[in-house]
Amino acid sequence: MTILVRQAKIIDPSSPFHLQTADLLIENGVLTSIEPTISSQTDKIVDVPGLHVSPGWVDVFAHFCDPGLEFKETLETGAAAAAAGGYTDVMVLPNTTPVVHNKATVEYIVQKSRTLPVRVHPIGSITRNNEGKELAEMYDMEQSGAVAFSDGTCSVQSSGLLLKALQYVKAVDKTIIQLPDDRAINPGGLMNEGVVSTRLWLPGRPAIAEELMIARDIELVKYTGSRLHFTGISTAKSVALIRQAKAEGLYVTCSVTPYHLFFSDEDLKDYDTNLKVNPPLRPKADRDALRGALLDGTIDCIATHHLPQDIDNKVSEFEYAKYGMIGLQTAFAVVRTAVPELSVERLVELFAIAPRNIFGLPATAIHKGARLSLSLFAYNEEWYFEHNYSKSANSPFLGKTLTGRPLGIINQGKLFLNQ
Repeated sequence: MTILVRQAKIIDPSSPFHLQTADLLIENGVLTSIEPTISSQTDKIVDVPGLHVSPGWVDVFAHFCDPGLEFKETLETGAAAAAAGGYTDVMVLPNTTPVVHNKATVEYIVQKSRTLPVRVHPIGSITRNNEGKELAEMYDMEQSGAVAFSDGTCSVQSSGLLLKALQYVKAVDKTIIQLPDDRAINPGGLMNEGVVSTRLWLPGRPAIAEELMIARDIELVKYTGSRLHFTGISTAKSVALIRQAKAEGLYVTCSVTPYHLFFSDEDLKDYDTNLKVNPPLRPKADRDALRGALLDGTIDCIATHHLPQDIDNKVSEFEYAKYGMIGLQTAFAVVRTAVPELSVERLVELFAIAPRNIFGLPATAIHKGARLSLSLFAYNEEWYFEHNYSKSANSPFLGKTLTGRPLGIINQGKLFLNQ
């Protein structure tokens, strides 16, 4: 297939065409020509006002619910939502049924995803069945295609077990992903503990449940010399702890969700179950600290925490609703809207470049002869989110207007454009 992309502004610091506007001719996935203007017969033409292109975006923490939970999401619907959100690569959680804790389940995801518009990268479970009791078959999973290891939404509570995992992954040169959450601290909490939780008569989860876990795990990294990525950080103290660890030269990285940048705990005043997330939404001071850390480079990348839930698990009393929201289609726009000070170059670093560097995924640069994975987006366009590709609809952004529209992707020689 030949694809002509007309008058696109190129955002790629590693490319000689960075910040230039040009036509791109792509033949069977390879960039064969890039000129101010190209006249050529092609199978597809992309001609959109305000078009920007960048190396393909990567999400590092999304749940596609397959195998076993396909009533919430499938690999096919998750991949469609990712492509619509501008993602060419997605790292998927192991919290499926069965759990992705051996080479058979890793190979199932790898093989079933071969024909999808995005590359789906399995994250292998650290422990068998996500139970936090004994290590899973990490070496075999890595050999079969696991790109990182995590217990996903079930963070590893045992410091001794996480220590062993950090030592083990050094042999396969992979990174551990940890959702910082000490579940022993008020496990019945439904939102951030504070003035708002008291006013709403909802039991709270204190910020210390996150911060203690981060402080502990940083010490384990210091001891092992291994690599650890914290996902979904949500407090100012978490930012400070990670900033200090980086200053000490530790291989600690972190990501933030778009919704922790956009909302605060005050937005729960209407008991919207789509805003029931873990870690919970924090006060505005914490939200502002996250925005600042995004601007100063402390936060390395964006993680959507795309967690589909069927209607029965969200249309219910707040107490009984499940955690999470979908977010692949809106991630870029939510970050762009919440932190308008971010330059387009910094956004591309957060969405495309940093995740590839952290997790050792293949780089994709925009130069002649390169096999391309491209994200297409309109940096300044306002749009209304109404066409949802996910199988679930648990998003507070449905029916909302956002700035920064993902337009689709060119990946593996194929074009996927939003409706």
